[in-house]
Formats: sequence, C-alpha cells, structure tokens
Amino acid sequence: MIENFHLPKNEVGRWAGITSAVFSLSQAVTGIFWGRASDRFGRKPVILTAMICVMASGLLLGFSQSLAMAIVARSLAGASNGNVGILRTTVAELVPQRELQPRAFSVMPLMWTIGSIFGPVFGGALANPAARYPKIFGNSFFTKFPYALPNLAASLFFLVGLAAGFLFLKVSILAPHAPIYSMTQETLETKKHKRDYGRVMGKAIMRAFDRRKSKSKNALSDNEQSASLLKHRRSSSASTMNDYDDFQPPQKPAQQKAPSYREVFSRQSNINLLTYTILALHSVAYDQLLPVFLHHPSQRNRASDPGVRLPFKFSGGFGIDSSRIGLLFTIYGVAGTIIQFLIFPPLARHYGVLNSLRTVTIVFPLVYLATPFTALIPDPLVQQTVMSLIMLVKCFAAIFAFPCTTILLTNSAVSLRVLGTLNGVATSVSAVGRAAGPAIGGAMFEVGAVKGWAILPWWVLAGFAMMGAVPVWWLVETEGFAGSLSRDESSDGEEQDDDAPEVHPHPGGRGGSENLAVGSLEAVPRDGEDDILLEDEGLLSTNSQLSRRMSRSNGSAAVR
Repeated sequence: MIENFHLPKNEVGRWAGITSAVFSLSQAVTGIFWGRASDRFGRKPVILTAMICVMASGLLLGFSQSLAMAIVARSLAGASNGNVGILRTTVAELVPQRELQPRAFSVMPLMWTIGSIFGPVFGGALANPAARYPKIFGNSFFTKFPYALPNLAASLFFLVGLAAGFLFLKVSILAPHAPIYSMTQETLETKKHKRDYGRVMGKAIMRAFDRRKSKSKNALSDNEQSASLLKHRRSSSASTMNDYDDFQPPQKPAQQKAPSYREVFSRQSNINLLTYTILALHSVAYDQLLPVFLHHPSQRNRASDPGVRLPFKFSGGFGIDSSRIGLLFTIYGVAGTIIQFLIFPPLARHYGVLNSLRTVTIVFPLVYLATPFTALIPDPLVQQTVMSLIMLVKCFAAIFAFPCTTILLTNSAVSLRVLGTLNGVATSVSAVGRAAGPAIGGAMFEVGAVKGWAILPWWVLAGFAMMGAVPVWWLVETEGFAGSLSRDESSDGEEQDDDAPEVHPHPGGRGGSENLAVGSLEAVPRDGEDDILLEDEGLLSTNSQLSRRMSRSNGSAAVR
C-alpha cells in the first residue's frame, strides 16, 4: 500500500515502519484512558464503542489516497485499540478461579493467532482487485481505491462482532453481596443496576428460534411440570408477601470516585507491568526481525574473507524468498494454535502460572543467542529445519509468557474497581515496548550488517530478555479475586446461619424439613427462567433473595 503513494523505492521501508510505529504509540497514549473509561462507564459499552472506532479507522485507511491520510488512519486505529485491555478485564471478571484462568486466558491469544494466519491471506487476496481481477473489478470504484475492498470485508467481521456483543455479551457480577438483577451485564459497582436492553433483545431472538423447534411428549410433560411448579411458586409467593414488610429491596449504589493511581500501582502490579513491557519489547522485535534475517543474502566465501573471525564475527542471513518465509511462518502459526489451546492450559494448571513464567523467561535469551548461528549451517535444508525448531521453541515460550503475565497482572489488582485501569496501563506500556523493540532491533541489524556483526541485533535482544527475567523472581502468585470472594461469601453464610431460626419437629409428627423443602425447591432455577423478576415501585429483586426469605418463613411456620 505504501508503494502506491509513489514514494522512492528506498524510502518505502522507512515509511512502512513509521506507519506501523504510530499505531503502537497512539495505543500507548490512549490505553489508560480506555481503561479508566471502562471503570467508570462499564465494560460492555466501552468495548462496543472501541470496536466501532477501530472499524471506522480501518475504512479510513482503505480509502486513503495519500501517505499522510494513511498515517492518520493508523494513528486513529491505535488510539481506538484500547479495548484489548478491557477484554482482558472482562475475562478476568468472568473467570476469577485460578484453576480455570489458564484455559480462559488462552482463548484471546488463540483467536489472535488464527486471525494472524488467515487475515493476511484474505487481505492480500482482496487488495487491489481491479488489477488482480480486471474482468470483475476493472474500471470500477476499486480502481480509485485499490485497498478499500479488504477493509470493507473486515468491516463485515466487525459488524458481526458488534451484533454478537450487543445481543449476547454478558458480564457476570462478582461483587460479594451484590444483587443479581435480571438481564444485568456489568460487574462495575456503579453500573450493575442498569438493565442490558441488548441482551433483552438477544433473549427474545433466541426464544423466537426456540419456538420453531418441535416438541416431544417428554418436553410437553416437562412443560406441564414446570407450569405446575411455577403456579405453586407464585401462589406461595403471594401467600407470604405480607410477611416481608421489613424487606427492603437493594438500593442503587452511590456514584463512586474513579480509583486513584495509588490504588492501581501496587508493588506486585508495578513488577508485572515492568515484566510485561520488556517481554513485549524483545518478543515482538524478534518476530519482526526474523523475516528480514531470513531474506537477507547469505555471506559467501567466509573462509577466505579477512573480515570474518568465527565464531562471532560474520554477516549474512539465509537468502530465501518470501514464499519459503511464508511457509515457515505458517508452520509457526499453526504450531502456536495447537500449543495455545491444547498444551498451555493443562501445563500451566499443573505446574502453576508463576513457575511456568519463570521457566520460559530463561528460554528466551537462549533462543536469541542461538538464532544468528543458524546462518553458518552450509546445507539449506538442515539450516531451515534447525531454524524451524528454534522458531517453535520461541513460539512455545511466547505463548506461555504472555497469558501467564496477564493472569499474574490481573490477580495483582487490589480491587475489581481498578482492574480496567490497570489493564489499560498494561496496554499502554506494552505498546511502548512493541514500538521500541522493532526500532531498536532494526537499527542494530543495520549496524551489524554494515560492520559484519550478524549477532549484534540478536544478542541485544538477548540482553533485554535477561533483564526481563530478573523481576520475574520478585513476583508472588496471589490467590486473585476468587479467594476474596469465597471468604466474603463464607462470612456471609455464617451470618445467615446465625440469624436462621431453629427448626423443631412438628407436633403432628412431620418434621420441619418438609416445610422447608418448598422454599428450597423454589430456589432451583428452571430452563428459560434464569431470573424471575418481581417489580415493586420500580425496584427489582431476584428469586434467590425471595426464596431465602420464604424458606425462613416456612421454617418459622414449622416452629409455630
């Protein structure tokens, strides 16, 4: 695309790098603001807003007709891409249990890997369609805008994601003692009283599809039993409502102040942020520098070259073409998908997230130190085979490192109130690393190529990887939100047990447990009745709260 702006050939690479860099720099500037916005306005609306902004900036890029317009579009795309941190926050709030986090946090990188494999394929096939498919697109709108079609196709994927998010995205409430309202979608304390009308529409759409399904006799029987139970439940509710004069429905929470930066930056959070930044710097730099190294011409006649002093002073790369490089990276991506979904979750769960991170941080420097010496292997087949093995080891280490760092960062947050801001900070600092890493690696590669030191860029990256391995040993694997929530729930249960009336056998010979069975039965959710909503002067309550009070009332009746 940069070449179509009629730039000199020797400047295309430089401007392509600048266009990529402004994306990361813009993301670094705005990541914190997106995180704080999610802590204030809620996760779901901010995620959907960011997706709309990214889609719009992609369309602007597709219709760009000048280099300046393309740079502005990429800058806006980076500024809108703070939803990455918010999505991590959402996953953390949905899955607070430590034993389930490796599986949950492997899903987002898995989707990213799949997109990285198929996205460039579709984008390359749809780019400049008037020249590629003149019989279909010749002398058309796409002659003037040769890169509009792939961005229009990407917008269709965005629209599907927006529709799915608006209609079906549900964020579970994790705050202890918090009322769970019908169709509620936010964990945020100040927003969880809001009703999610998108999910209301989604439920209605799903019910419309469900009604079209044929019903068997067993299904009809189940419906009759459900109707009987619901009728009994409603009659029981009506008969006991007079006993609840002292029941006060939960009030809307007061507006809370945004979390302070002192709350966000705890000691463990700061160490995690440092680790994450250095990891992004050297890992992304390696991935972007490797194709350049593989395409760089190999050095011939090393034995007779006076500038070569093995084993450290030499130059050159592999000298292979782009199709072979693409094949190597396809293998790299497919292997990453398998490792991400099948290998990482069980190993991280078995050995622990922190132990896994400490192990792979030792692997990174070894991979970087070994990479340049593959250029010395004389046989091309053996050379590419060894390089593929090194790439797989690096892929394994990166796939373990990033989710482990994300999990540890999430569990280091002192409160759910600061989690969005903390992940926004992580997005910003990692964007700085992703921008600085390729710049440093590219500069070192150029110096090494001129001076005859091919090992220079790789050993500089190894130095950064060694630096990043040091703070990992100061990290502590905390219990996360699941532990605090379980403690709060257990203390709440103890308080309820203290308040519960003592039940004695009924004089007629029937135990009070049979009377209590009605209340416990009513707490069992039925299919299609996730939340039974009781409305009293605009205030909402749930069936779980009502059932608990009904069980106490029935227990009191048994005592009487």
